[in-house]
Amino acid sequence: MDNSGFEELFGGAPLMAILRGMGVERSLAVSTIAWDLGIDMVELPIQTTEDLEALRLVSAAARERGKIVGAGTVVSLEHVAQAASAGASFTVSPGLDLEVVRASHEAGMLSMPGVATASEVQLAMKSGLTWLKAFPASVLGPQWLTAMRGPFPQARFVTTGGMNATNAGEYLSAGASVVAVGTALEDPAQLPLLASLIGRS
Repeated sequence: MDNSGFEELFGGAPLMAILRGMGVERSLAVSTIAWDLGIDMVELPIQTTEDLEALRLVSAAARERGKIVGAGTVVSLEHVAQAASAGASFTVSPGLDLEVVRASHEAGMLSMPGVATASEVQLAMKSGLTWLKAFPASVLGPQWLTAMRGPFPQARFVTTGGMNATNAGEYLSAGASVVAVGTALEDPAQLPLLASLIGRS
């Protein structure tokens, strides 16, 4: 298994958007805010039927704009199948489940597992996975990233959970490749800060 393709998908961008449980219309509206801001990668966790409908709609809109949308909170093979049928380009999981990763790749989607310990990072990298979701990032803290970069310099961490415009810079400085933000995109006060992080101030 190899998920190094995320390198090309992110294209060096330091931010991605996670839109959890926002419903169909709000998901599309916030996705548009993200795209207009310069955040090309959007993730929609799929935990309800409405989440799946939102993923279908946002995926279709993304294709028209040349953007990338993935499915989050993918924790079962059923979720993998649902993500693929809804048009997702990648899957993200809160934990490390190699069966889910393998099924995602077989369905033509890149997969990013979640990690929170050195053992999980080591197992993921042994399996060929270099792009990893650090979760919950706000609990792990930026020091965790710095510590993990020592023994695992090839790891690429996407920090998720409790991220916003005020702490994103700290996590990027600590070694995160990408910071995932959500509700921050609906806060007008945070948009200029987010824009400055992606060089669009």
